[in-house]
Amino acid sequence: MTNLTLNLAVLAVLGAVSAPVLRRLRGWPVLGAIVGLCFLTLVFDTLMIGVGLYVYDPAKITGVYLWGAPLEDFAYPIAAGIAMPVLWTVLGRRARRRSGAAGARGAAETSAVEGSTT
Repeated sequence: MTNLTLNLAVLAVLGAVSAPVLRRLRGWPVLGAIVGLCFLTLVFDTLMIGVGLYVYDPAKITGVYLWGAPLEDFAYPIAAGIAMPVLWTVLGRRARRRSGAAGARGAAETSAVEGSTT
């Protein structure tokens, strides 16, 4: 399996799972984050490949490079730019639900205690 095939499969699954949450998020901040992450990938991958920190198997990549970074490397910042806002949104809702339930329970206990003392 080539890196491109694997990356496209992972991005397709991530997109399908994240779609319901992504529809509710504002698009420009997510797109801005993805562009920023891709720019950082472009710069740092080019530098790391240039100094020989890692080498790609030519049989596993398409051979298409942006500056010095293979095209396949850009799937990771795209996935992070999609996954992080989705996780932030989903986990934030769960935390609010838990704190809201605990807050309501605490308020009910406080009023019950206050009501019994008067």
